[in-house]
Amino acid sequence: MNVTSPAVVLRRVKRAALAQVHAHYRTQPLAPRTVFYESFGGNGMLCNPEAIFRSLLQASDQQQLKHIWALSSGREHDATIAKFAGNPRVSFVRRGTTGYYRALATSRFLVNNATFPPEFSKRPGQIYLNTWHGTPLKHMGFDMPDGPMEAANTLRNFVAADYLLSQNPFMTETMYGSAYKLDGLYRGTVIEAGYPRVDLQFLDSDAAASGRHLLDDAGITLGGRRLVVFAPTWRGASFNRPDENLDEILEARSALQQSLDPTRWFVALKLHQAAHAQAAGRADARGVLIPNAIPTNTVLGIAEILVTDYSSIFFDFLATGRPIVFFTPDHDDYADARGLYQDPSRLPGPVCVTIDHAAAAVATFADATSADTSTADADDRYAEARRAYVPWDDGHAAERVIDIVFRGTNAGHRLRRFDSTSRPTVLLHLGGMRPNGITTAAFNLVNSIDQMRFDVSVLYPAGPLARHILTDRPLDAGIRHFARVGGMNGSKWLHAKRRLADRLGRTSLDLSDPAEYALWDDEWTRCFGDSEFDHVIDFSGYGPIWARLLLHSPTGSRTIWLHNDMAADAQRRVNGKLVHARSLKVVFSHYNDFDALVSVSPALAAINRRNLGEWAAAEKFISAPNCVDGEQIRALGASASFGCADEPEQDLEERFEQLRESGDTLFITVGRLSTEKNQARLISAFALVHARQSASHLVIVGSGPLRASLEALIEELGLTASVTLTGELSNPYAAMSRAHCFVLSSDYEGQPMVLLEAAVLGLAIISVDFETVADALPPGTALIVPQTVEALAEGMAAYLAGAVSAARFDDEAHNREAIDAFYRVLDVERRVQEH
Repeated sequence: MNVTSPAVVLRRVKRAALAQVHAHYRTQPLAPRTVFYESFGGNGMLCNPEAIFRSLLQASDQQQLKHIWALSSGREHDATIAKFAGNPRVSFVRRGTTGYYRALATSRFLVNNATFPPEFSKRPGQIYLNTWHGTPLKHMGFDMPDGPMEAANTLRNFVAADYLLSQNPFMTETMYGSAYKLDGLYRGTVIEAGYPRVDLQFLDSDAAASGRHLLDDAGITLGGRRLVVFAPTWRGASFNRPDENLDEILEARSALQQSLDPTRWFVALKLHQAAHAQAAGRADARGVLIPNAIPTNTVLGIAEILVTDYSSIFFDFLATGRPIVFFTPDHDDYADARGLYQDPSRLPGPVCVTIDHAAAAVATFADATSADTSTADADDRYAEARRAYVPWDDGHAAERVIDIVFRGTNAGHRLRRFDSTSRPTVLLHLGGMRPNGITTAAFNLVNSIDQMRFDVSVLYPAGPLARHILTDRPLDAGIRHFARVGGMNGSKWLHAKRRLADRLGRTSLDLSDPAEYALWDDEWTRCFGDSEFDHVIDFSGYGPIWARLLLHSPTGSRTIWLHNDMAADAQRRVNGKLVHARSLKVVFSHYNDFDALVSVSPALAAINRRNLGEWAAAEKFISAPNCVDGEQIRALGASASFGCADEPEQDLEERFEQLRESGDTLFITVGRLSTEKNQARLISAFALVHARQSASHLVIVGSGPLRASLEALIEELGLTASVTLTGELSNPYAAMSRAHCFVLSSDYEGQPMVLLEAAVLGLAIISVDFETVADALPPGTALIVPQTVEALAEGMAAYLAGAVSAARFDDEAHNREAIDAFYRVLDVERRVQEH
């Protein structure tokens, strides 16, 4: 018996209470003159939001605005809070508290340089400005390793934003347009205005003196010395270990200092947000570490030389016209692991791989630099970089942003849109990302869609299952991912009412009850912001949450896929329980709200039309076959790796090798160990075959709830040495390619992907007869036998006698027909939408 600890219960209660508070405030009126700011997840009053805040605070025509800042817990923000204690227009909330969620839900203006948490969903009337926090040198978004997962919450925030701020054309095109795949989808406005935080670098003598005083107060005593800023980016493998390379950083800083005259120059250390807190507690960082509370760009305005590596800080510093030294000792490793947008040979300054080289470069610049001039602009690369990356950083960026966002003045400003595209947009829900036929079919389809004709996005739940599958089998690079993070907002009482209604059979409240309708509309906005799609497809077809969510798409036609005899699936029992009955009843109740119900074969469409006629009009039941990825199947079939989950892979490889060397005929099947697959019939049939031909072996690939009962049957029939249950394999094709004959014993199927896959690998194929088997493969590809143990045994004996040939299958021709059928489905949707 599992007992939940009191601490876990308390955390859950707190989360539920905060969710209820958030739901309450989301029903309250917006505060029309309130601006809510967050920077780096509450790390301080920093970056572009801080620069915009200060400009708004001083603007004579914006004195009606009240300002709320989100800060993380901790004493490091006490000085910031105290500084504004006497200002009634400025207040602070701690991130993650009731005050935070109140401000997030009710402030009219939202300003962030990173992301609001997964609970965030922009309300009607709110205006969201996302400034981001730098022009990227490192790969971002979907260009990063594990990009779909890493980008999930950022993409959510971007598509919700009314305005995205861009420092330069490179950032607009490369980061927003390409890396986050906003081109063709984002419906807001990109403001090309430069960065407000860079305005702080344009210092008069008073502002420069004030900045030096801030450093003095932090223990960095410059006196009359000139400042070098050493700003390495964070390299840790995990944000939970941000101090991974602090020793090396502090040693490098000391080497730079030793290369300079200590009476004239001082090297201060500016660290990434992730590493600062760890370094702040170290004695050897005292007096050299620049605090987070001091605006970085104020420091850059004072600095004479910048030393950095892959940090986007150098883009800001270009606006000063002063020299930059790049210290990149791990360039090759870093570029391979993370990826860079710029070749080091084009960086605007010396690129040094050793600290001695970097120190020498700094010393050379220090000797050549005077108080009011720099030799750096003479360098062609530097001048080119200034033109490319800081063309609009002239000290007035904040004023331009305020004009657009707060004054509503667009005239004379650079504004970009990404939503103009001639390609229809498609959003396709892939399913739960489990290793099954539906997931395989979804991947095959998405990778087959012509991206010159369609703009394609996919939807799936974020998590380890998705990460694992996408690692093993990434989707085409042009496809946009919406990995759903977080859960639905809304009152806990409303969710309880919804669940009760489902149990009582009142399953369509999301389309009829105003409160629940708004709940699902809000979830659409939470997941997709202001995005609109021409075609919305629930390819999985089994999950009530996904069916309901996609029906709340504000535009476009809606289609749901039917991969099996869905009425039979609703009655399927596993361990005596109807595992799909309740959830599929909810899905069925929404069928008539979809524009088309797409079965994966004509025969299956007829079955579903006959069995589900009470739920939808007959003309909505159409068909389109699944695609098959023959190239990948053949490549994986040739692989040595099975991807075993239940036993050491070497053991399984050795067993297959022994069986092949023994000359045994290998029969194989692949599928979930569940009732409808009826592997028990196959085992019983194999027992009859094995009694006549002992040089035979049966391999069953898959996992599921019936494993124990199948193992008992194998033992009962005396087949423990002749039947192998492999468990789940991430690469079943390696096992299939080593077998001789594929056997399917299912009671029913839709279009069984595994038959297509066996045909691609050239196996002989035997299948029992079910209603859709005739549509599964071209005529003559497989031997079809009645659904009895005896008939299946005769079919397997026929293979042993040489009467069943290897399958001949043209997967490329099949795919051309399948994708054409998919395009016809989209055309059906278009015609429905037009009428």
